[in-house]
Amino acid sequence: MNSLLEVGEQLLMRDDYLIVGHSIPDGDCIGSILALYMGLKSKGKKVEMFLENSVPSIYFYLANVDLIQQAREGMPGVKNIIFLDCSDEQRIGEVFYRWLPAAECWFNIDHHKTNKGFGHYNYIDPRAAATAEIVYDLLNTMKVEMNAAMAAALYAGIVMDTGSFMNANTTSKTMQMSAKLIELGASVDEARTNLFESKPPEEVLLLGEALRSIKFSEDGKIAWMLLPLQVIESVNAQNYHPEGIINYTRMINGVEVGMLFRETAPNTIKIGFRSKGKIDVARIAEYYGGGGHNQAAGAVQIGGLEEISRKVVERVREVVQ
Repeated sequence: MNSLLEVGEQLLMRDDYLIVGHSIPDGDCIGSILALYMGLKSKGKKVEMFLENSVPSIYFYLANVDLIQQAREGMPGVKNIIFLDCSDEQRIGEVFYRWLPAAECWFNIDHHKTNKGFGHYNYIDPRAAATAEIVYDLLNTMKVEMNAAMAAALYAGIVMDTGSFMNANTTSKTMQMSAKLIELGASVDEARTNLFESKPPEEVLLLGEALRSIKFSEDGKIAWMLLPLQVIESVNAQNYHPEGIINYTRMINGVEVGMLFRETAPNTIKIGFRSKGKIDVARIAEYYGGGGHNQAAGAVQIGGLEEISRKVVERVREVVQ
């Protein structure tokens, strides 16, 4: 693995960047992309931002979010690709995966412990609560003069990936960094209002459908929810990231592992895993070709919703016992 200093030096030496994040982007992914985009632009670099899926509306308050483009067929012609918050190549999406051979250099910056380093330059720090923490340090390494817009983007990333500083990945460094971001102009009130008090009605309806589907293991240690594509489409919630929905399984007394099985396309199931700490769900996700963190991970499986959920629940039962 490369040092953060080496990654920063290489970024300053080169030009013509495409910054991409993982499919179905969350706050850490979006905030990190925006902050690094602004930082590189301040250094006179040519930069574009791309995501496979649209940006959820709760992030529209962040500066330059309207400049994030959706993936399209055909390489944009950039020399260097920066992957942020992507635990593996598959997570970047099919279109980006086809772009890889055309790029001269790949930068892989991430905080998932399951990231095996697929870039030419790799900086992976599983100790970081969010990729936004790494980007903060990277911008300082590059001597970028951070402004309020960058601070707001990074603060959003940290808040969302730490569960409002309540998850076990929150460290003293996280709190110190967040305090500095507030000093730089990130607004706690603006973040709270947009991230937690501006949910689209479709997302709330989706939560209701997920809660209605919840099931428990006999011993109450496992909880899981099912969201068939038909249900998602019925409430017009195809474009919303259910990052908050799965956490309801972890809130239940006695539950050690919570899961959300979501059909994103016919016979394509996105699985989210959550743990209270005793069970390392990243290991479970890896078994299914995914990855993540000890307490939050994910994977994608091909097959029917009922079949996949049954097999995965059985696997989790074995691990929990």
